[in-house]
Amino acid sequence: MAVLKVKFTKTKRDKLAQILWILNWVSVVSGIILFSLGLFLKIEIKKRNEVMAKRDVNSVPNMLISVGVIACIINFLGGKICYDCSDANKFSRWKLVMLPYIVCTFCFTFCILVGSLMCYTMRNELEESLYLGLRDAIKFYKDTDIPGRCFLKKTVDMLQIGFQCCGNNGFRDWFEIQWVSPRYLNMASKEVLDRLKSNVDGKFLVDGVPFSCCNPSSPRPCIQYQLTNNSAHYNYDFLTEELNIWVKGCREALLDYYTAIMRSIGMAALLIWLFELSLLIGVRYLQTAMKNVLLLGDLEGESDGWLLENSFAETAKYNINIIKNLGKANQISTVSGMNDPNIDVQNTNCGKTNVTTKTIPAA
Repeated sequence: MAVLKVKFTKTKRDKLAQILWILNWVSVVSGIILFSLGLFLKIEIKKRNEVMAKRDVNSVPNMLISVGVIACIINFLGGKICYDCSDANKFSRWKLVMLPYIVCTFCFTFCILVGSLMCYTMRNELEESLYLGLRDAIKFYKDTDIPGRCFLKKTVDMLQIGFQCCGNNGFRDWFEIQWVSPRYLNMASKEVLDRLKSNVDGKFLVDGVPFSCCNPSSPRPCIQYQLTNNSAHYNYDFLTEELNIWVKGCREALLDYYTAIMRSIGMAALLIWLFELSLLIGVRYLQTAMKNVLLLGDLEGESDGWLLENSFAETAKYNINIIKNLGKANQISTVSGMNDPNIDVQNTNCGKTNVTTKTIPAA
């Protein structure tokens, strides 16, 4: 029994073909939107590439870009097919193409759904990439004279100012590394020498943060050095007072920023998937209705259209049998003991010489 069978008159078939033709052109626009969203996400990731470890974080934008290009091609072809389906004579040219087209379009719509879901599952990969990338960027913050790292100080400073954050997980990350370049240290100072000697690795560690961590909206001057020393500042208690530096870590700030973008893109991709799926259902109805019209031979009469010719169980069983039997048609068994269908066939003795032949009597 056919699934979701609908009866179509010629007028309904023509209207369905015209509507699908228009919707396919709308789908071309949706493909351009998918391409643009993927390109936008790729550019946004590229902007902060210096503070990201080399992870496969570009898989989602690359997939969206690819799906967007394929959507434009498939829907352009679908528009041409639906336009010709309004005429039964022109439909005969696409009769053998429509079923493979529908199968390919179904796989394509599935890719859109996968791309939409990947936008929501990308957070963990992005978080790991940001954690490792920011850790290395902060570690090499002081290396302003080393080629390949001299840009990191500016990158981190602009990142902390722009996203109102400090450090990787928080401002205390700066306490654990030497972020002041040795060229700015006064080696004649006893305080500097004591700090260098007090550290096992010989690093100059301070309970301070770079200027880019300062909150310009704070009512008091920025306290960026001796953050944990209450006696070094007037009327100050770092445990109870709201610090005038950014407390939020840059990893969290960037993760929230990218998560908001990916959620919006994922929602847009999901809506496009629903639209493409409804368009695919309409094309399937048009294909089966036009096919049945040709079988009936009455181009002006009514015809049935359906999603599946048989039930879901029968269709699944039929397709599974096709997959199981793939390649078995030409398979020859070489296992000993198996019967060869040609074993018992008697061969004609074509090479026999003593065969009696009839002669034509002489006149």
